[in-house]
Parts: sequence; structure tokens; C-alpha cells
Amino acid sequence: MQFFVGPDYYCIDELYSDEERLVRGTVRDFVNAEVLPVIEQHHRDGTFPLHLVSRLGELGLLGANLRGYGCAGVSEIAYGLIMQELERGDSALRSFASVQGALVMYPISAFGSEAQKAAWLPHLARGDKVGCFGLTEPDHGSDPAGMVTTAVRRGDRYVLNGSKLWITNGSIADVAVVWARTDEGVRGLLVERGTPGFIAREIQGKFSLRASVTSELILQECAVPRDNLLPGTAHGLKTALRCVDQARYGIAWGAVGAAMACYDTALQYAKTRVQFGRPIAGFQLVQQKLVTMLVEITKAQLLCLRLGQLKGAGRAEPTQISLAKMNNVEKAREITRMAREILGAAGIVDAHPVIRHMLNLETLYTYEGTHDIHTLILGRDITGLSAFA
Repeated sequence: MQFFVGPDYYCIDELYSDEERLVRGTVRDFVNAEVLPVIEQHHRDGTFPLHLVSRLGELGLLGANLRGYGCAGVSEIAYGLIMQELERGDSALRSFASVQGALVMYPISAFGSEAQKAAWLPHLARGDKVGCFGLTEPDHGSDPAGMVTTAVRRGDRYVLNGSKLWITNGSIADVAVVWARTDEGVRGLLVERGTPGFIAREIQGKFSLRASVTSELILQECAVPRDNLLPGTAHGLKTALRCVDQARYGIAWGAVGAAMACYDTALQYAKTRVQFGRPIAGFQLVQQKLVTMLVEITKAQLLCLRLGQLKGAGRAEPTQISLAKMNNVEKAREITRMAREILGAAGIVDAHPVIRHMLNLETLYTYEGTHDIHTLILGRDITGLSAFA
């Protein structure tokens, strides 16, 4: 198996620090050696490579941009490069790391009590515990404010009732960060696996993110101790959306990794596939596709770099994260389709990674805010007028 590393047409590599390049190289080597040789079979089987979770922990890739409690504390750009390289392997692995770090470890770190941080963060960083994030509901995806899951205070416990859908890691998670309506507004609570009334069911029949665990969470008179309430979530849904922004940031970088993988595959294929007596890379229409792919990857790389600088300085606005997530996923989606066209019939079989990335990006286009929702978020920001109901 031959591995490629993707284009760097504007010498962006020079703008990364030595540590950032080292982190990227470490993850790239891991993906090449341990992910790519097995991921196609997991995609075929619809199974998650659970054996890689401990390796993610050993390499310090879980919650890598957090500090303390066993977290690596790398820069926001280094974290983005981790997401890029993991997704170059497969969206499933990047999604796992993104949920674990941005949607579970981040809210515990930012909004949890000292006892909650000490109890969970070291285990989650090592990968010997897995977490999930329960916000989306069957009837409330793009409109989380319509949430119907409740947590009612009864003595020294909160009793939860409701359900959550499309939850990455749900049925393998040891702990779920569940968002529910309380008398004090929307709050986050930690619900541990095995709690009576807590059921996680894996969703079957997916044609996208097949190597990822996606679940439904059901909460029926599920009682958790009062101490499981995340104390810093008193500001309601706004707090949950801060967590989502962390995940969207990683997705913006991850989409670049998927695009790079497809560009590399298409370029190498076009150079070696001979039709009409010469490589198809010599035909104008093929070159047009390859150039379009290169241009869009380069623009996406620059978006990520600048967004990472802003985030590292504490200046990244949610709308700026929306722009990068929206643009990079859309362009990666287009790139996978152009790569599929260049490969022709070979593009629909998993001997090449293109069709797998193409299918996975359909999920990225929808989750953590659909493309249309991010468009309206930006429209509201630049006009001051909301197109939402």
C-alpha cells in the first residue's frame, strides 16, 4: 500500500511551528501504519475499530488541546492537524476523537466541578473510558431550543426522561453528557452507563460513517445524583452550543484531510491510467478537475490556519467557525465527487478510499449544523436580520 500526504501548494507547512509539524507527522504515521490497513474492512463490516482507542490515548490525541488531567495541551493548530490526519484515514476515527475531546472532555473541563474533572478527564484522555454527547433529539436537530428531554429534581437526584438521536459513540460510551430541560433552564448532566433507565441502541443500516458507532439514547425515569449536574452549565443552551463550536472547529480541519486523500488518489490514478494511448492526466477536462481540487484544498487550508490562529488567541467567533465548517465540508464533498469521476468505475469500489470518503462527507454536510443552517447563521451575522422563524 502506498501513502500520500496531500498538496501544500502555498507552502503553508512553513507557517506551522516545529511542534505542530511533529504532532502532524506523528498522527500521519499512525494513520498510515495502523488505520489505513484496516479501515476498509471496518467500513465494509459496519464496525468501529475499537482497538485503536487506546492508541489514540497513548499518542495523546484525545482532548489534545485541553490542559491538565492528563491532556496534552497542544496548540489549536496542532489540534486541527490531528483532526485533519485522522480524517485522512476515515471520518469515523476523527468523529470519535472529536466527540471524546470537544463534546465530552471539553464540557467537563470548562463547566464541570473539580470532582468531575478528576474522576473523568484522565480516563477519557487515556482512552480507557469513552464518552458521548446527547443534544440532538428525534424531532429537534437544527432547532435544539425545541428540546423536550427533561431532568426533574427529586431530592438529591435528577430524574431524566426523553431521547437523543444520532449520537456518536453512544452505545460504547461509559458516560454521556446529556442536555435536558430543568427548572433552571437547559443544563448538562453526566449519565453513566448502567444507570437504570438509560438505554443506548446502535443505529443500523447506515451508508455513511459506517465505521462509526451511531446510537439512540433513551432515558426513562433515569435518576442520576445531583452531583452529576455540570455546575457551569447554568447559562443554558448557549453553553451546549459552545461545546458544538469546539466540534465544528475540528470538522473544518477534518474535511481537509478527506479532500487531501481523494485528491492524492485521483492525481496518482490519472498519471497511471492510460486511455487513447496516454495517461488521462494529460486530458484537459481531467486537468481542470485536478486544478479545481487543488485550489479548493489550498483555500481550505488557509481558512483553517487563520481560524486556528484566532482560536489560539481566544478571538475565534462562532460565526467564523461556521464559515470554515460550511465551506470546507462543501468543497471536500465536491472534491470527492470529482475524484470519483476521474477514477471512473474504479471510483465506486473500496480498493480506493474515494467512495468511502464521499459517503462519509454526506454526514459531515449534515451534522454539527447542516450546510443550510450555517448559511443562515452567517446571513444573520452580516445583515443583522434573522431568517430563522
